[in-house]
Amino acid sequence: MGSSWNSIPLEIAYQVLGWTAFFSWSISFYPQVILNFRRKSVVGLNFDFVVLNLTKHSSYLIYNATLYFSSAVQQQYREKYGLDEMIPVAANDVAFSIHAVLLTLVTLFQIFIYERGNQKVSRISLGIVSVVWSAATICFLIALPHHSWLWLISVFNAIQVTMTVIKYIPQAFMNYFRKSTDGFSIGNILLDFLGGVTNYGQMATQSIDQHSWVNFYGNIGKTLLSLVSISFDILFMVQHFVLYRSKKDALSASKLEDETKKPLVKSSHQSGAHSV
Repeated sequence: MGSSWNSIPLEIAYQVLGWTAFFSWSISFYPQVILNFRRKSVVGLNFDFVVLNLTKHSSYLIYNATLYFSSAVQQQYREKYGLDEMIPVAANDVAFSIHAVLLTLVTLFQIFIYERGNQKVSRISLGIVSVVWSAATICFLIALPHHSWLWLISVFNAIQVTMTVIKYIPQAFMNYFRKSTDGFSIGNILLDFLGGVTNYGQMATQSIDQHSWVNFYGNIGKTLLSLVSISFDILFMVQHFVLYRSKKDALSASKLEDETKKPLVKSSHQSGAHSV
């Protein structure tokens, strides 16, 4: 039997923080999708980011759904970390993973149908994805004879953490080389940051109630996911609001200056020329 909550207020706080993280992370996908739709273009969005993101969220979905729904895996978890320990995956984690996979597929579809310039998915990213899923298949075959399911989903958890680190790097470098964040939605980053913070808050609430920090190292993937996401979110915010803001301001100022130079009333010569 798993442990139960000792404090009702902490249990309520846990649910509130968890679903706040869910909505923040889930809504964070929409600014980019909407931006792509309005521009009818995906120029400025790094395609490697999207492809790697799909593998990352697919791996995380496998981990979350299996640990949340499988009684056999839950039993293996408690045998390893303690019979009284709570399962470190909540319903909001599963809901987020499902939603993340679906929205990433939508973004990938937009890449195929919208104007993309000369951008394409790199061979390196395709190679990484191929190696990851090949390794996952081998691990499945290793786990199958002895039903080592907890070990197997831990592999998928490690994959999602690794992919989280890798997926942000192409976009960060793309912003750096372009000296611009145009085409990359900052709304996505702000919501992702809020999701990471509230996710940590949810985990800390459970630890305080249970007087145990097992859920942090028992679900190291979730712990590292938030840490990596928050770190890169801060980097993207610095790029958008500090490092490359001057370029945006310069473009806006140039447009404003051009507008102010235009005469409010056309001259009679100009009017005559148009009337001919």
